[in-house]
Amino acid sequence: MTDLLALTAQLVAVPSVSGRERAIAGSVESWLAPLRGLEVVRLGDNVVARSSFGLPVRLVVAGHLDTVPPVGGNDVPRLQGDVVAGVGSADMKGGLAVMLDLARAVSSAHRPALDVTFVFYAAEEVAREHSGLLALDRARPEWLVGDAAVVCEPTGCVVEAGCQGVLKATLALAGRRAHVARPWSGRNALHRLGPLLSAVGSWPGRHVVMEGCTYRESLQAVAVRGGVAANVLPDLAEVDLNYRFAPDRDVAGAAQALRQLLSPWTEEADSFEVTDTAPPAPPGLGHPVLARLVAAAGGRVQAKLGWTDVAFFAERGVPAANYGPGDPEAAHTPGESVTRGSLDEARRVLGQILGV
Repeated sequence: MTDLLALTAQLVAVPSVSGRERAIAGSVESWLAPLRGLEVVRLGDNVVARSSFGLPVRLVVAGHLDTVPPVGGNDVPRLQGDVVAGVGSADMKGGLAVMLDLARAVSSAHRPALDVTFVFYAAEEVAREHSGLLALDRARPEWLVGDAAVVCEPTGCVVEAGCQGVLKATLALAGRRAHVARPWSGRNALHRLGPLLSAVGSWPGRHVVMEGCTYRESLQAVAVRGGVAANVLPDLAEVDLNYRFAPDRDVAGAAQALRQLLSPWTEEADSFEVTDTAPPAPPGLGHPVLARLVAAAGGRVQAKLGWTDVAFFAERGVPAANYGPGDPEAAHTPGESVTRGSLDEARRVLGQILGV
């Protein structure tokens, strides 16, 4: 078996900040190209490798190539004992190392348990419109066809089912301008934010149980804007909201629910604009492949509270789950790292599913 810790360090050493994935895509393509039994294709900075054993079930295993920008010198991998540290080590070059070794094993297998498509894609850490998965879907959707999917995001080797959706909105509260010396002749729009922000901050959120997984919604104010001059009552105040909603709702239902939640503090002259959305994904654990994944992981399963590209597959009718090495709490931090034990465990579990 490949030394996954060393391979992760090699991958960390290849810079791949979002938008600059060409070198890492080349490294992945070079690793995959000699493997027999796999069709390797590339579109831009996205690389796909597919087996063709003629088996009745195909699993898509996906992982993104890009990282967030380095910080504090963590662009250089550091190996200490059974730990490798560096930008992207957890999110998700450790997962990429596991995928590459699985591809090697599949290529040398006489007959794996499933046909498999490995998808290495660009631009996950930036706005969704730049996603390599979307580029692949537009150009060659047949490369992404499968019966189930696993996205190798860092989960600490716990199966994280589905994901919550994202709704970003701007709420504009109206006021009426006046001189600050005569505030009774106007209406301060900024002051209207007070009770609304208090209500948002104290909202307990919904807890939704689906297939035994508890999704916990959250609503946060992330920016406020307003003000005209030091001696003028502002006639407009805006607040940007970020709503993470459970997969029992679609985007339209989430927008309606948020409007209703805010209605006690809004008026006809106010405006509510949805500025960005990402759909949720249901757990999908009833699919036999994902059920086997949970069993191989020792029954460790929980809801995914963040958003991931499992939603991309769910939108296309492919049940998907998150599973990979590395602590998700370490992702994007200066001390990001992954352990040999986590890499080996992820390789064992996914290898068991694939029969390699």
